[in-house]
Parts: sequence; C-alpha cells; structure tokens
Amino acid sequence: MHDFGIIDDSMKTPFSVVTYFEADQTVELDGPLDCEQLKIYLDSLLPTENIPYAIKITGTFNEILTRSVPRQEKPYPPLTDVLETQPTFEHRIIEGVMLGFRLPDYMDVVNAPGYHFHFVTADRKSGGHVLECGVQGATAEIDYMDEWHMVLPGDDAFYQVEMSNDEYQ
Repeated sequence: MHDFGIIDDSMKTPFSVVTYFEADQTVELDGPLDCEQLKIYLDSLLPTENIPYAIKITGTFNEILTRSVPRQEKPYPPLTDVLETQPTFEHRIIEGVMLGFRLPDYMDVVNAPGYHFHFVTADRKSGGHVLECGVQGATAEIDYMDEWHMVLPGDDAFYQVEMSNDEYQ
C-alpha cells in the first residue's frame, strides 16, 4: 500500500498529464456501469470528439482493478516488457476517485487516444492505472479542454534518444 500524501518538490516523474480542473458538466451516475458502459455513456455527454477532456468520477465502485508499474532503473526497459510483470490490485465495493483524460484520435502521437483513468481510494492508501472498473453510484465531472501545452525535457538524453521505432509508440 502507498501513502499518497504531499509529494516533495524534488520528486520527479518521467511523464505526466495535468490540468487545472474546472468542471464544465456534472452528472450523477446511477450504476451499475462497467468500464465500457461508462465510456459509452460519457461519450454521449460530450459536445465534440475533437477536444481533450479531463474527467473526475467520485463515489462508490463495485470493482476496481489497477496496476502500478514499479520503479525502474537504467537502462530503462521498454514499457511493454515492464507491463508483463506489473503488480495489480483488486478492490470491491470501495469509495474513491477515478481521474483521467479522454483524448481525440489525432493526438495519438503524443499520448494514447480515448480514455485513460487512474484511481485512488478515499483513504489515499491505494491506487493506480485503471484496467477494469465497475461504478455503482458516483458523480462524474467533465472539464472541456481547448488548450494543450507540452513541455519536453531540455537535456542531452532526450535529444539523443531514438524514438522512431515501435518501442516508443
């Protein structure tokens, strides 16, 4: 279990997608809805598929299956190799928050298109990337994003890495 307390300013991450979340739409989700049903329902609420969205779902989840990739050391293995041995965590009937983004298909070169969710339990002791979910009763908030700003590393390691092969796509 992890304690998701305040993170020290010196901590780094290899990749993140963040936003100043301001809900443009709020709806009550009366479940049960599995992950596919949830995505279809959320899609029906969106005014267009051509912009990114940030999504926050707070409430009761019948089930949540998450993964958490362990810390890696240099030379960093391809993510596909790491995912083969990733630890997974399963929760049933749990309160928490599922957060994520829905990106348009045309953004596939900078991130995965479609929905990408992470989950954290209400007590902030467990969480991870969502593999499967079931929502019982929750509130969904959707933030319409019409801006996207990307910051790239400004160091030699990034400048020299070969990213045109399948390992990075």
